[in-house]
Amino acid sequence: MEEPLVPLVPMSHTAHIRSHRKPRRNASKMAMRAGVAGGILGSVAVAGASASANAAEPVTQTIELPTLTADVASQVAQSADAMQQTAANYELQAERDAATAKAAKQAAADLKEAKAEAKKKAEAERRAAAERATRNAERSTLASTSTSTSASAPASGSVATVIAFLNAQVGDAYVMGATGPNAWDCSSLVQAAFKQAGVDLPRVSQDQSMSGTEVSLSNVQVGDILYWGSKGSAYHTGVYIGGGQYLDAANPSKGVVIQELSGYPASGAVRVL
Repeated sequence: MEEPLVPLVPMSHTAHIRSHRKPRRNASKMAMRAGVAGGILGSVAVAGASASANAAEPVTQTIELPTLTADVASQVAQSADAMQQTAANYELQAERDAATAKAAKQAAADLKEAKAEAKKKAEAERRAAAERATRNAERSTLASTSTSTSASAPASGSVATVIAFLNAQVGDAYVMGATGPNAWDCSSLVQAAFKQAGVDLPRVSQDQSMSGTEVSLSNVQVGDILYWGSKGSAYHTGVYIGGGQYLDAANPSKGVVIQELSGYPASGAVRVL
């Protein structure tokens, strides 16, 4: 069924066109909004520029070390000096300890050596005393048994060895400068006799008078060396054999003989045994 036609009513040419105009706003509000927007845009622009600058140039952070003051520097120097002095003290103490240990070790060695030396000396003195006692006994025997022609010597002992050698040379010739075995002068005969007992005497009379220990003629014993002339400048030597007699290489006319001391007194005497 067809709808009935509605008759068209003529309308104005603007009746269905809506107006495109927006309502007018207050001018003051618009101005304020524009200012706020401008401020925001300015801030954004500044921030953007700062970000761009930061992105273009990296930031380097610098940390400043504290500056030492004069007091702090002085304290550091004093601390270093103290540490150095402490190290030096330790080193010095170590050296002292080492020196003390070395000295103690040396002292112990010296003490040991001194004890050994004292023991050796005591033994030597004991032997010397025994030998002196033996020689004294020999001299007593020789003195009691001597005759005008020969001195009778004991079988052993250093003094006996000397006397025995001298007795064996009786009758030999006297020759100035001779040293045996069949001719002698006074000092060479004395030197050779004592050499048999292990005693090295000087060659000439002057030096023989300086040997050994000086003894008085009143205490002369068998085996003592007699000298004539001044001590140190003697011109003749012989050996006392006991009983007031001595044996010497007298002179070219007598040769090696036994003589009475009273007939030709000596100037002095020395003892080497």
